[in-house]
Amino acid sequence: MRLAVILVHYHTPDLAVDAVGALRADLAAAGLAAEWLLVDNGSDAAERSRLDSLGVRRIDPGTNLGYAGGVNLGMASCTAEVVVLMNPDVLVLPGCVPALLGRLQAGAAVAGPAFFWDRGRRLLLPPGEARSRREELFAVLAGRDERWAARARRRWRRHARRHWESRSPLASHALSGGLLAIRRSAWERVGPFDEGFRLFFEETDWLLRARRHGVRSEYVPGAEAIHLYHQSAGAEPRARQWFEESARRFRRLHYGAWFAFVLGALARPTRHTADLPALPESGLDLPRQAAYPLWVEVSPNPTGFPAAAERIDAPGGVWRLPEEIGRRLRGETWRVQVTDRHGRELCRGSLAAAMAQGEQRGVA
Repeated sequence: MRLAVILVHYHTPDLAVDAVGALRADLAAAGLAAEWLLVDNGSDAAERSRLDSLGVRRIDPGTNLGYAGGVNLGMASCTAEVVVLMNPDVLVLPGCVPALLGRLQAGAAVAGPAFFWDRGRRLLLPPGEARSRREELFAVLAGRDERWAARARRRWRRHARRHWESRSPLASHALSGGLLAIRRSAWERVGPFDEGFRLFFEETDWLLRARRHGVRSEYVPGAEAIHLYHQSAGAEPRARQWFEESARRFRRLHYGAWFAFVLGALARPTRHTADLPALPESGLDLPRQAAYPLWVEVSPNPTGFPAAAERIDAPGGVWRLPEEIGRRLRGETWRVQVTDRHGRELCRGSLAAAMAQGEQRGVA
């Protein structure tokens, strides 16, 4: 089985160095060899020198093709039977890639790992959102008032926990494009990424097309990686604009222009987080009398979903945000909610992350 790794880069050479190092170590430990292709969507002279020190093939398209265009160029530049697609802000943990490849050998055509937000592996990142007209409608209505938001969170929570609590590979197309292992046969059946998505939604669109083609896709909890969330996109000032454009395009393509219009008409600015109490600086005291395990959910969205979450198995103690996450969230306000094993919300509040010499406001 010939294997290729395609990494799409944009002005984050230090992340790329770490990503390549972690993946190389994982492959070497399993005795696997791979062809490396780094598609360089953006770098200056110093960054290119840093990338060239990696000793991998660097492809310079001369412009920012976006993630979809970068992946397509990489796929066209190799002939490997199996390809690992990845962002530079992903660090695979030992055994990750062999576990993904094992599922491909067992019959899956696409496989994705469980992602953690922090190096301490406390906070799980959410799977891709469930995609249907009903789910899109709930997501939009969630922005209108807290009652709709609570209903939408319950629906999302069932979907997320089905992935988080799985102990064996799970048939799922709700995967992240941060790291995907794909059989070329599946790629040829589904077609390339849609380059009309300049940033965001490109892998969501591709995975939905794969589902329609009957291509088997699996979430593999035994494969683990850390996703240093929003590092590459954060370097692009137009990222928010591109997200909104991609979201509208995705809805038109998959649900039709009339439904996309309805969603746009129903949408309204969301301010739920502003109405929440600030969480104590000393940390969050977890209730002892509750249906454990508890889940502490942290979301950038005022509606509270999708969210990263930490599972708490034993009563007692104080919950604090991992320090490295606090540093990354500096100056931002996030929503936090604690839920029991049945998905009931026990408490919620807002977290204002501001780190200075280890001091954090909000949840410390």
